[in-house]
Amino acid sequence: MQLQARQYWNPHAPVQVRVTDDHALGAYRVTLTDGVKVVDLASGKFAEGVREAKLPVTIPEKTGLDPARAPWQLRVKIGDRSLWNFGRGNRAVATGKILVDREAPKVAVVSKSPSIVRGGSALLIFRAEDPHIKSVVVEAGGRRWKAIPYKEKGYYATLLAWPFRVGDFRVRIIAEDVAGNRTVSRVRFETVGKHYRSSWIGLSERFLKGKIAEVASQDPKAAGIRNPLKKFRAVNEGMRQANEKLIHEHTTQVTPVDFNTWRLRAFYPLKNAKRVADFGDERHYFYGSRDRSISLSYHLGYDLASVRQAPIVSSNPATVVFASYNGIYGNMPILDHGFGLYTLYGHCSSLQVAEGDEVRRGDVIARTGMTGLALGDHLHFGVLVQGTEVLPMDWMKQNWIKSHIDDVFRRADRVIARHSRS
Repeated sequence: MQLQARQYWNPHAPVQVRVTDDHALGAYRVTLTDGVKVVDLASGKFAEGVREAKLPVTIPEKTGLDPARAPWQLRVKIGDRSLWNFGRGNRAVATGKILVDREAPKVAVVSKSPSIVRGGSALLIFRAEDPHIKSVVVEAGGRRWKAIPYKEKGYYATLLAWPFRVGDFRVRIIAEDVAGNRTVSRVRFETVGKHYRSSWIGLSERFLKGKIAEVASQDPKAAGIRNPLKKFRAVNEGMRQANEKLIHEHTTQVTPVDFNTWRLRAFYPLKNAKRVADFGDERHYFYGSRDRSISLSYHLGYDLASVRQAPIVSSNPATVVFASYNGIYGNMPILDHGFGLYTLYGHCSSLQVAEGDEVRRGDVIARTGMTGLALGDHLHFGVLVQGTEVLPMDWMKQNWIKSHIDDVFRRADRVIARHSRS
C-alpha cells in the first residue's frame, strides 16, 4: 500500500487509495487529521479473497479541521486475513499530505485569428492560470489540439484547423489542475463557409492496366489482386489509407519554436506554376457509366504544374521529417516548420534532401515528377496542422499570414506586456 506524499483534493473528486496484499485484504480504516482533531472518513472490510482494490475515499466539504494547519494528514490502516499475530493478521499504515484546492483554473482568450474558413487554419493564444495546472488542451472541429507555452508563464498558443469534412466548428479551451478542478471556456470564431467540389472520373482500361498496375506492384496486397477494378479499389482506398496514416504519424507533433523569431513567408514551392487540381475535391471513380461507382477518395492538397522536373523549393526554414517513397504519393518529402505546421510534396522525380536535414528558405528540396498515382509531371502540395490537412491557399497568401498569424502574435504581445507592467 502506498500513498502519494502530497495530494491535492477538491470536494467533488474522491482520493483514490490503491491497496494490495499477498494473502487477502481485511479490515480498513481511513482518517484525516490536522494534528489536533481526527475525522473518520471510511471503515469496513473487503470481501473475502480480494487481494487488490482501489479504495475511493470521499472527504466531506466540511470537515471541521483547521485550514491554518494545512496540509492535513491522510492515514490509511489496512489489515489482512493471514494468521500472523495469533490470528489477528498483519497491519499496514500509510500516510500522505492532503492539500485542499477548490479553485478551478482561470481561462481567458488573449488573441485569435479574426476568422476561419471551412478547411482552413487559425491561431489561438490564451491564458490559463492555476498554481497547480495539470493539463491544457483545445477542442475544435471534432478533435483535440495541443497548446504549447507562449513566452510568459500561464500563456499558451496553438494552431488549429476546421477539417473540411466537418460541418460545425466549435472551439473550447479545457484546463484542469492536479486536484481535478476543471474549467471549460468556449471561444467564438467568425466562421466562413466554403463549398468543396465533387467530380466524377471515368476509369479507362489503359489507366487500370498501366499506372494502377504499376503503383499496385509496390504493395504486396494490391499486387496479388487480378481483377483490375478490385486492384484499383485496393490502391485508391487501401494503399491511400496506409499512405495517409504514415503522413499523419509524421505530422502530429508540435515542435517548440522561438516565438520571438518564428515568422513565415507565403509558401510558393513551384515557380510559375498553374493549379490543376484543388484541395478537398470529392472524387467519384466509375467504370463505363456514372451509376457504376467503383471507389471514392478526397484530394488533400493542390496539384501544381510547371515544366518537367521543375525545382521545388522550401519557402520557409524547416526540418525534414520524412523523405522517401510513399505509395500513391510517390517520392515525398515532409517538412516540419515548427509549431505543428507541416508541408508535403508528392510525386517528385527526385529528392534533394534526407530525413533529419535542416533546410533554409529558398533551398531546393526536390524536383517535380509523376511517381506514385500521377499521370503527368506535377507537384502535389499539401499543408497540415497537427496532422490535419488544411487549405493550402491560406498559407500561400502573405496578407492572410499577416492578418491571421502575425497580427495575432503582435496583439498577444501587447496584452502580455500590459499585464506584466500592472
